[in-house]
Amino acid sequence: MSALPSDAADEGLTHDGPAQVPAPTPVPTLNVANLLTLSRLVLVPLFVIALFVGDGHDTTWRAIATGLFAIASATDQLDGWVARKYGLITDFGKIADPIADKALTGAALVGLSVLGELGWWVTIVIAVREIGVTLLRFWVIRHGVIPASRGGKAKTLAQIAAIVAYLLPLPAGADPVRWALMGLALVLTVVTGVDYLIRAVRLRAAGRRVTGS
Repeated sequence: MSALPSDAADEGLTHDGPAQVPAPTPVPTLNVANLLTLSRLVLVPLFVIALFVGDGHDTTWRAIATGLFAIASATDQLDGWVARKYGLITDFGKIADPIADKALTGAALVGLSVLGELGWWVTIVIAVREIGVTLLRFWVIRHGVIPASRGGKAKTLAQIAAIVAYLLPLPAGADPVRWALMGLALVLTVVTGVDYLIRAVRLRAAGRRVTGS
């Protein structure tokens, strides 16, 4: 019996032809990470209802609303960790995750403004940035997906911390802390918004060079 030539062995060839490499198993869209993301969307209306009980001045319901917001925010960290650890990253998750974040923070900011506890200009600045980034994602989706950046994640954490400070029934002496946290959130919101705009323009330009369209 003659042995296979060394170059054939190196290339994974046998008498029957090239060795078959199994195709990677596709990641199902309906997975634990994406279910956590969807759960965040489900919690949004429950949070809003709790926030407005007693015109927003019921201490118990205010604490419940804060708890619901905190739980929903925690799923943002958990779904990303699960997706990375278990290889459950999907294009759906990349798009749905930031949308769920925006729905949650948007509901909280609008609710606080309606209650007269947060200036509408703050809510509008953040809302314009968040809606703009979402539109940018869809604008370049045919060329690729813009994943969340470190700056974007820092912005999200800053917004969560600021919103929790406003949601909690704290005494007036805590106002400087609230303002400082919201100020930091605003700065990160604007800076990362500009960063996403630049990344979107570059991604679209690169995609058009490849496709010629």
